[in-house]
Amino acid sequence: MPTTPSTKASETTQTQGGPGQDGRLAGLFAASVRALDALGEWDALDPVIRPVRGAVRALPLGRGRDVLRGRHLGHPLHPVLVQLPMGAWLSAAVLDAVPGSSRQSRLLVGVGVLAALPAAWAGWTDWAEQHEQQLRTGLVHAVGNGTAIALYAGSWVARGRGRTGWGRVLAYGGLGVVGVAGAIGGHLAYRQAAGANKSEPVPHLVDPGWHELAPLTHLPTGEAVRRELGEVPLLVFRHPDGRVDVLADRCSHLSGPLSQGEVRDGCVECPWHGSRFRLSDGWNVAGPATAPQPSFSSRTREDGMVEVRLPGAG
Repeated sequence: MPTTPSTKASETTQTQGGPGQDGRLAGLFAASVRALDALGEWDALDPVIRPVRGAVRALPLGRGRDVLRGRHLGHPLHPVLVQLPMGAWLSAAVLDAVPGSSRQSRLLVGVGVLAALPAAWAGWTDWAEQHEQQLRTGLVHAVGNGTAIALYAGSWVARGRGRTGWGRVLAYGGLGVVGVAGAIGGHLAYRQAAGANKSEPVPHLVDPGWHELAPLTHLPTGEAVRRELGEVPLLVFRHPDGRVDVLADRCSHLSGPLSQGEVRDGCVECPWHGSRFRLSDGWNVAGPATAPQPSFSSRTREDGMVEVRLPGAG
């Protein structure tokens, strides 16, 4: 039977692992992404989420809540703290492959378990203030991490009882589980944008210079109102003395409409999750927001027109 060009192409693809293999690999990646996306729509988790979320919110953490959120750092604390247990556990995995290192490996396993506890608390604190798709994905992420912590704690106990081989099995199992949980966490952070600054694009959407906003007489006194500057919604607040404070309207935490929030003591409170921002400069004085709001300079012309400018725009 003669060999046709299509037969030769098929043989080449099979022997060299060409487009056919690439297609299977692409299909595998696509399936994994679809599976991760499906976590956000897994509404069967909602009956579990509601009481757990309420319990986390009810914890009497006081000012410690903002510390766990990372407000003072300017970004979430949880990803920073995660480095400690992961570093310890990865080092333990290497030492487990080296003869005579069981004592050092057990120490690292224990350090990782202890370091994982504050990382978990920070993660739970962030999780309780997220939207429903993030809550679902985040719960699976947390359960995976909790399972890994339990496996590593079991490994530490087993090693202490002289069952070193079983301790290694549990530790390697924990490493595998925490790796999968980490992948889910990456999906949560980057695809679902949990913890990201939602107001970061604002400076890139506003042209440099002064822009007309509205006549001063059209702005009510002592009331937050929403106005538009091109694609950017703004919160505008006119003081009794005629000063006008202007912030980006969408909250940096989860894009809540600040213009619908309560204004008191020179700050506006997001109606969605309670983040508070100073009207004068957009500084976030209370979380869960970890980034301030873009703040616009304002001036009133002689004809009564209010103009605004965003420093550093463009």
